[in-house]
Amino acid sequence: MNTFSVCMIVKNEEKNLVNILNSVKQFADEIVIVDTGSTDKTKEIASQFTDKVFDFEWCDDFSKARNYSFSKATCTHMMWLDADDLILQKDIEKLKALKRKRKLNADVYMLKYVASFDENFSPLFSYYRERIVRRDKNFVWHDPVHEVIIPRGKIEYLDISIYHNKKEHKQSDRNLAIYQKLINQKVELSPRQKFYYARELFYNDKLDEAIGQFSKFLIDKNGWIENKIEACLNLAKCYIMKGEYSNALTALFGSFDMGLPRGEILYEIGNVFSYECRYNEAIFWYKLARQVKPDLKSGAFVIKDCYDFLPALQLCVCYYRLNDIENAKHYHEIAKQIYPNDSSVQHNEKFFSLLQ
Repeated sequence: MNTFSVCMIVKNEEKNLVNILNSVKQFADEIVIVDTGSTDKTKEIASQFTDKVFDFEWCDDFSKARNYSFSKATCTHMMWLDADDLILQKDIEKLKALKRKRKLNADVYMLKYVASFDENFSPLFSYYRERIVRRDKNFVWHDPVHEVIIPRGKIEYLDISIYHNKKEHKQSDRNLAIYQKLINQKVELSPRQKFYYARELFYNDKLDEAIGQFSKFLIDKNGWIENKIEACLNLAKCYIMKGEYSNALTALFGSFDMGLPRGEILYEIGNVFSYECRYNEAIFWYKLARQVKPDLKSGAFVIKDCYDFLPALQLCVCYYRLNDIENAKHYHEIAKQIYPNDSSVQHNEKFFSLLQ
């Protein structure tokens, strides 16, 4: 018989916890809540859904907290969630059906993690993550920040989505502070940690430091190829923010040595040429971005709009700048079909109506 332990680490999540636990209780056989120091009603709310609520003294290490939550699970399979995650009813039904299977043969089940979505819950930014693992295979979490389970054994990808419903998008330097603490303690960062450290520098507008760390990561022979490609993209964005477009193009073209061109890369190349008012070149790369297809199972961070909507929007602009109104309207119509209520689309709709 297949049973599921849903394991969560939480802190001050009284606004989110009821919603996710109302979903979880529909398919979970056991709910494990590990609190890392809440000062609100998080633990009180958690206790209404489960008697397995534990305290964990925070030590700037998410993997240790996650592993502690796993240590309290007793079911055949363990699934992790965050308090601000969201599971649609159709996906809850799919999880129920998964449990009902006579035998679950995989060691790791990869589920879609939708980090951004529109009003219809269509994914805008998504990637697969290791979400459900067999307890008897003794999987553990690694890395104090951006923690991860390293998949092994038989791995199966499922058409089940977990939505990250984070409502507050204020950038925090929490993760950056943890990395800098490790560095000050002379801890040698793994290649994966080096990539995420560079990304935290970028997110906190420390552009020169981020450029240095991304560059070091890229010349290192170690590291996951998808992180390398993402590093090229993030490095380019650092240079773009500094107005160094030639360096940005060098970083973006460097990704071609690592794998097939991705829509995110091609779209950003188009942006660089557009910033320099080189519209014919921009058009070439935007069109190319619309021709490639995302590989959702690669593990890469996939921004769906870079493969259709955003290039179409920019093609409209580029053709207008070249005084090619017919093609400008053509790509406006394509963008409108994708997101008719988008503010840029509505602005362009009004603009073109006045040209008639």
